[in-house]
Amino acid sequence: MEHTSTSNVVLITVDSLRADAVGPYGSGQHTPVMDSIADRGTVFEHAFASGNWTPFSFPSILSSRPVFADNGRIGVNEAPTLPRVLSDAGVRTAGFNAANGFLTSHWGYDDGFDEFEPFVTSLGAGLYGRYLAKHPTVEAWLQLATSPIRRIGSLLRGRTDDRPFLDTSRMFDVEHAATRFIEERGTTEGAESPFFLWIHYMDTHTPYVPAPRYIREVSSNLLGTHRMLHAHTRTGLGWDVGERTLGDLRTLYRAAVRQVDASIGRVLETLSATGARDETAVIVAGDHGEEFQEHGHLAHYPKLYDELIRVPLMIDVPDADGDRIDGHVGLEAIPPTVADLLGVDPPKAWEGTTLTPSVLAGDDPDRDPVVSVAVRGEDVTAQPIPRSLADGDLLVSVRNEDWTYIRNTDTGASELYYRPEDPDQQEDRSVDPSALDQGVIDRFRPLAEAHAGRLGNTESSTADEATGDVETRLAALGYR
Repeated sequence: MEHTSTSNVVLITVDSLRADAVGPYGSGQHTPVMDSIADRGTVFEHAFASGNWTPFSFPSILSSRPVFADNGRIGVNEAPTLPRVLSDAGVRTAGFNAANGFLTSHWGYDDGFDEFEPFVTSLGAGLYGRYLAKHPTVEAWLQLATSPIRRIGSLLRGRTDDRPFLDTSRMFDVEHAATRFIEERGTTEGAESPFFLWIHYMDTHTPYVPAPRYIREVSSNLLGTHRMLHAHTRTGLGWDVGERTLGDLRTLYRAAVRQVDASIGRVLETLSATGARDETAVIVAGDHGEEFQEHGHLAHYPKLYDELIRVPLMIDVPDADGDRIDGHVGLEAIPPTVADLLGVDPPKAWEGTTLTPSVLAGDDPDRDPVVSVAVRGEDVTAQPIPRSLADGDLLVSVRNEDWTYIRNTDTGASELYYRPEDPDQQEDRSVDPSALDQGVIDRFRPLAEAHAGRLGNTESSTADEATGDVETRLAALGYR
């Protein structure tokens, strides 16, 4: 299939971005930039992540492989990554990650990038670093708690009041690195060669600390720093969250989404200013979603319901008409799609199928149901992030555009939901299944069991031990 108008691809991933947080999927959202991408491009109505955490979802996004598929551990150290395949084919590659500690060289995510910067803070492996490693959210809370002091200092220096809030994420660092890379393509040797740019934002990951201007954009309520601190303090300490606090958290999350949206807009403006926009495909995806007590918790603990697994996926290709695709797709389709757009052959190890027929011709994807996984220990909310299959029970979900089947492959417990009638997945139809329900169970259970069996047969299920500075980086992000 010819698509000669695409010379470059920009892949934008947003941490913890649930589908209904952006305009093309949810009414009343404030995402004008992503709305414009959707209007120009193709919106995939039923796109699903392969897991509930970043380390479970990104093997699909950057290597088109399921987590645990190669060695029973997280990461892509033994997989052919998208940037490696593109770089070997002569494509210039750059990746900038706003300090997600699971997307670093330790787990192989630098492989194939000519430029790679994860912007993680090295806090050392001393007493403070070890403390952070055991108390996962402390560093994030410290940045939030000190924002009023930094705001006062900023005002005294005559600077905008936004920077202390924006500094709690590495959004500006990532944005500036990305725009510099785009601008330099016109002045550096080999600038006319195609490029692949990956940008990962973290603003929508808890704690949500958007700049005041974006809070004002998404809400008429006055939500000051003290309310922001109060909401995050209650959640951080595990206190009960009432309706007011939950409402504040939702407002902060929406504002953080708008903050990312504005940054994406500035990157697109740079593409336009350098003359590259009309030859650059832009892909936007969430790596997983976020829960706001739909099933009893906050953030993205090990569950497989839609608030965590259904994500936005929008692909804007030059000269392609806008469209909306109803068929279900998994994020493992991203690497073969990018390779296809750039005219690069995908390796046989990749499991996804290119979506260019959908983007260019409106074809509905024809594929098996999407499989996602989570690993759950004894305590859903306090466990460390699983690093291997040995860290808890393996939960596997099987989805198409209508049905969600979830199976605990260790205990045999299962759930079934028909989302057109039960979008919040509250009515488990496996309890007293009809003939229709049983037919879906009989069709999806073997897929879940086959996936679990495949992962169980990997060469090693020993945890990938991250120590010292690596653990400290994860702690700074808010992970144990």
